[in-house]
Amino acid sequence: MRNALRATLAAGVAALLVPLTGITADAGPTAGTPDGGAAGAAWTATQDGAQQYPNVFIEWDVPITMSDGTVLKGNVYHPADAAGRPITEPTPTVINLTPYTKLVSNVADSAFAIPGLGDALLNLFQSINLTGTPISGFGELLNAAGNGELRNFSVDRQLIKSGYTQVVVDVRGTGFSQGQWDMLRQREQQDTVEVIDWASKQGWSNGRIGMNGLSYSAINQVQAAEKRPPALQAIFPVVPGSDLVDDVLAPGGGFGFNFIPLWLAAINGTKLLPDLTAIAQGRFDFTWLQDRVADPFTYMDVLMAAYTTTDMANADPRLKDLFNELSAARQGWLGDPSRIQVPTFVVGGWHDLFTYSESQIYNEIPLPAGQKQLLMGNTYHITSGADVNKPGAPPRLDVLQRAWFDKWLKGIDNGIDGYGPVTLKQQGGGWATMNGFGDSAPVSEAAEHRRMYLSAQRSGTANSVYDGSLTGDANGDDARLTVSPGLTTLCSNDAAQGTAGFLNLIDLCAKDSRVAETNALTFTSAPVLEATTISGPIAVHLETVQDAEDGYWTVTVNDVAPDGTSTVLSSGQLLASLRAIDESESSRSANGDYTDPRSYTSTERALPVVPGEVTTLDIAVSATEAVLQPGHRLRVDVFAGNFPKGLPILPMLLDTGLKPQHVQLDPNRPSFVNIPVRGNSGW
Repeated sequence: MRNALRATLAAGVAALLVPLTGITADAGPTAGTPDGGAAGAAWTATQDGAQQYPNVFIEWDVPITMSDGTVLKGNVYHPADAAGRPITEPTPTVINLTPYTKLVSNVADSAFAIPGLGDALLNLFQSINLTGTPISGFGELLNAAGNGELRNFSVDRQLIKSGYTQVVVDVRGTGFSQGQWDMLRQREQQDTVEVIDWASKQGWSNGRIGMNGLSYSAINQVQAAEKRPPALQAIFPVVPGSDLVDDVLAPGGGFGFNFIPLWLAAINGTKLLPDLTAIAQGRFDFTWLQDRVADPFTYMDVLMAAYTTTDMANADPRLKDLFNELSAARQGWLGDPSRIQVPTFVVGGWHDLFTYSESQIYNEIPLPAGQKQLLMGNTYHITSGADVNKPGAPPRLDVLQRAWFDKWLKGIDNGIDGYGPVTLKQQGGGWATMNGFGDSAPVSEAAEHRRMYLSAQRSGTANSVYDGSLTGDANGDDARLTVSPGLTTLCSNDAAQGTAGFLNLIDLCAKDSRVAETNALTFTSAPVLEATTISGPIAVHLETVQDAEDGYWTVTVNDVAPDGTSTVLSSGQLLASLRAIDESESSRSANGDYTDPRSYTSTERALPVVPGEVTTLDIAVSATEAVLQPGHRLRVDVFAGNFPKGLPILPMLLDTGLKPQHVQLDPNRPSFVNIPVRGNSGW
């Protein structure tokens, strides 16, 4: 009681001190609520108040020479005095490596650096509410930009003015940097370690390095932390991934058809933009030009091969490497968060491209709670932070990032290590603070996995190919239910997720699956009697029959409201031939059922599929946190495909023949979903 009172008083003092001095006092453990309590208010005041330095001085396109002679280019943002001169005192340094060209960061920074205008725009973005309109997703995008995502992506001038140097570097082969793009693989990872070492030894750095950024830059941070460079002290990755093949390149064996082409085109297009300033000054980098001529469209030829090659044996070696877990390329994309030893704050979203990896990264980092933290919003890739900065919700992302770096780079005891450590937006509910999630959840918070059986009994709740039921007890149903590949998944949450959330900007069907379900098998439970929480990883066990030599299956787990709205909570997919399970990476519940069956997604591990015979599939569904309110139902949707989020490459697609697929209900070999629940559902 005494400690709690002391912490509350300390946090109150912090809130009073920050507007006056910019210095935070010990906020103590009162931070352990979604909004951070008094400590959270102090962090916001620290970020929004007057800073130690009034200006920012920029060094443009500073050359950074790598060990192989390749020159990367970085912009260095320094705190500056009233006359605009960079300060001479060494500061902590925050590094962001980007493939999207630092020109984008500079444009975003410049637009919001105009005195008065930038803050006004950010405040406007924060306040926009388009809920219930056809463009609610666009409102979420603007909310995200105003809630810190824009500063995390580009440059945070408040952070710099408070006494940090920020360095934004074009990764090898992109922007103005020389070399050929290595897309998050070994040479690029080595570059990152060398950039950290370079920055730590500059006169303007005190040797303490942090890293920030989202998406690609977030993955880059996680990879760098795994390498343990001595100067790296903390990272703040927003929407990072770890297993890039299963996350986004080929989830369950289905190539990321709608995301990968657009993403590759964007990076390959922007990397060809020349340095016009250098041209005007007569110092154009001809090595840069030679590198671009030698490799103008990195990986685009692999993409072409994916849908022009009919025989995997004769496919581009890089394409084969993608589907071989033993290849050097595949291993280069497979992270190992268990090697991370620096404080790490992971920000993710339930419908993010990398949603599976985000909670896994947190769970695998071998640090105590507080030194590692996880925040998951009900967001897509491009809307990270859209649902923070509201009453009872977490502070803005830039606020949390500032508090994180102040603690671990400056040693300010501001209470951020008492936040969380796991802060989750419950789908269908509010924000919750927990001590762990999924595999890391303590016994007092852990949900109990239980089977809900797929049944041929009609539920009367869905307009689908077959309207089945989910039953709490085993049933004697014996039926073969057929579903064919189709295009209704064009109008689905998975399609929106696969476009990084762009298809969510105009609210057509990302938030309601009833259009997609017209070409699905649906299995729906009875209404829950009381609020029922779903918390953790989910697995769907299917007994299937293929008409061809392969089949591509997608499952979603949905919350069905009394008015019929069917909202996807999470999803998973699997090519039947790639069903071999990596037991070392998988987990099971007490009764032996999988809770997280991780397939190899490797042609080297492919198992034959015999047309007409039963094939057992265990499909991993990304962990989530959701609340089924009284009267709501749980639903499992089963599709024979997932276009455009996932489309098997042509050799594998030909094996499916785009033929019908069947779920075989058999009382001796039941199909079920292994669902983690808390509460009295009444099932």
